[in-house]
Amino acid sequence: MRHLYEGDRGTLVYYLQLALRRAGYPLELDGIFGPGTCAALKAFGGSSRCVADDEAWAKLLPYLGAQGEGPVVAAAVPYTSFLNSQTVAGLRERYPFLETGSIGRSVMGKEIPYLRIGVGGTEVFYSASYHANESITTQLLLTFAEEYLSAYAQGTLLYGVSAQELFSGYSLYMVPMVNPDGVDLVNGFLTGGLYYRQAEQIAAQYPDIPFPDGWKANIDGTDLNLQFPAGWDNARRIKFAQGYTTPAPRDYVGIAPLTAPESASVYRFTQAHDFSLILAYHTQGQVIYWRYLNYEPAGSREIAQYFSEVSGYAVEETPQESGYAGYKDWFIQDYNRPGYTIEAGIGQNPLPLSQFGQIYEDNRGILLGGMTQLTVEKNGNG
Repeated sequence: MRHLYEGDRGTLVYYLQLALRRAGYPLELDGIFGPGTCAALKAFGGSSRCVADDEAWAKLLPYLGAQGEGPVVAAAVPYTSFLNSQTVAGLRERYPFLETGSIGRSVMGKEIPYLRIGVGGTEVFYSASYHANESITTQLLLTFAEEYLSAYAQGTLLYGVSAQELFSGYSLYMVPMVNPDGVDLVNGFLTGGLYYRQAEQIAAQYPDIPFPDGWKANIDGTDLNLQFPAGWDNARRIKFAQGYTTPAPRDYVGIAPLTAPESASVYRFTQAHDFSLILAYHTQGQVIYWRYLNYEPAGSREIAQYFSEVSGYAVEETPQESGYAGYKDWFIQDYNRPGYTIEAGIGQNPLPLSQFGQIYEDNRGILLGGMTQLTVEKNGNG
């Protein structure tokens, strides 16, 4: 971990403050290494030095996982691949019945973690942060995962539903961060080196897109949600006409489907399972996209309407300019089962973390309903 000194700012300072706060020091999480953070660090380490060095980080890192009181998932700091991995490991430590693993690696070689909650035969799959500036969706999935795990461990209800029955009836798989390199770029965890310079050069070709906040792609400049074999040629035609003909911060489809390792990993993971329903989380717009072309899997319209009722989100057809080559599109096309793209929140990406509470409130019924509404549909079909 990079050493931090008084006066530093940024994502790592947030993590320093979060760890100290969980260790018992009531700091404001502002990302600024000021006098308060300095005093807390000195008290924590029993040192007169105001520096987060290797020794200090070694003591602090457990507090970014399961150590300390309170939730493992951090809702008030920006997520990165590092914090995602720390959180997944922390949840596994606190809840040993949780299964975790990796679906593959990113361009930069970072693991793409998954979680599995439950042992049931009906498999469902939720994924998030395909786009680099949409990482608030990572916190959304992780927060739901922790609430589910806690309810199961305590033998309580999860929003009115027996967590034990869900656990025995379903296997819920989650990939909270499909695009770790891109998220790290947007959230200030990747600030130098070859890949950062490459991203700068790509962004310079598209000066109207702010850097790094406007970056959606993986670190190679390929949009991961335009990489799936469902009308990819149509997506290429549309996006090339819009001017995205080379690697770009957004909307470049790549040289062929599944050439981005992150999208290919999701593809292979899906093929290796028998998912009855998928949710792909994005921001923003408070919209539920539920169909691909004329495909209408059994029950998918009714489930979409239920999602709308519990969230207040609108159910809409995917706009033509974004209507091809997405993960949801391919899943519906190849499996003819319910698949949904959920556009959470409202505003301009990246959404402020101050929206997280409302986003979670809006979406927890969808996240629960991805399992319970399958039960309703099965029961309704006899």
